Amino acid sequence: MSSCERPWSDKQNERDCQFDQIVGSSPALEFVLADVERVARTDSTVLVLGETGTGKELIARAIHNLSARRGRPFLKVNCAAIPFDLLESELFGHEKGAFTGAIAQKIGRFEMADTGTLFLDEIGDLPLALQPKLLRVLQEQEFERLGSGRTHRINVRMVAAIHRDLAQMAARNEFRSDLYYRLNVFPVLIPPLRERVEDIGQLVEHFVEVFSRRMGKRIEHIPETTMNAFLAYPWPGNVRELQNLIERAVIRSDDGVLPNPFPTPRQENRMPPIASRSTLRDQEAALILETVRAAGGLIGGRQGAAARLGLKRTTLVSKMKRLGIFRLRQRPMIAFHEGSELRI
Repeated sequence: MSSCERPWSDKQNERDCQFDQIVGSSPALEFVLADVERVARTDSTVLVLGETGTGKELIARAIHNLSARRGRPFLKVNCAAIPFDLLESELFGHEKGAFTGAIAQKIGRFEMADTGTLFLDEIGDLPLALQPKLLRVLQEQEFERLGSGRTHRINVRMVAAIHRDLAQMAARNEFRSDLYYRLNVFPVLIPPLRERVEDIGQLVEHFVEVFSRRMGKRIEHIPETTMNAFLAYPWPGNVRELQNLIERAVIRSDDGVLPNPFPTPRQENRMPPIASRSTLRDQEAALILETVRAAGGLIGGRQGAAARLGLKRTTLVSKMKRLGIFRLRQRPMIAFHEGSELRI
């Protein structure tokens, strides 16, 4: 039985349950959760901002769970996943015969979420033609179903999310500025995983427990080298990418030890150790050097080091320069990092 299934013993346990599945205790994450607690007590519209894979839906659910609307409906609509010609009906519903194929009345998500919370993910993909109708719902809490002249009044708390810069979209007339200002009442910015490195260890242990239990495996040990690889990686896909890599590692584990899911060199060509790897900078440099070696010295291309690390070629080159990693144009390739040499 999880802690959230047991009776709450104190305020800290209650807080943990309300932030269920949000793992970490870094200052950056704690700042976000403090904002979530503040705004959840209100009915204000919240705009959740953050890169792909940072956990925007978990934050939206936490806002709902901490609010007076907990126990009421929490519904999610991904505006990018529903075709344009179906999205209006999905949000607002339609009457029978409203359009070809409308063989029965349909209740939309706004009605279904009445008295609760509606989470609109990827709000930037909402078609311009639908934005005035959404603005009206936010301002007046009323709408009409497709094919009906009857006005429906609702009481819905709106939480929206986007991974792009909505202000820039509004400035380029790709999104209505009046709707942007109405959505941007209380922005909550989720930091990327690379800015909350302190949470990586907790996240690794959390996902190892989740997937080992799901697969019926027992993971008893996470090697230091494996954990160092997780700490050094820049995580362009954020927590979602970490989750996927842990799942891959658990699948490959046969001896109770969590293997390193990153590309690794063959045993006989393993890179000599860098003098000191006590800092995150050194760990990141070590991972890049190992990946460059595994890629045969290639930086770009499908099999290059950048693709293996999930980075753009220009981003990896910039990181290598910042870390003092240099490549000489000769064969065999030699890479240097602050006095350490790697032959490929």
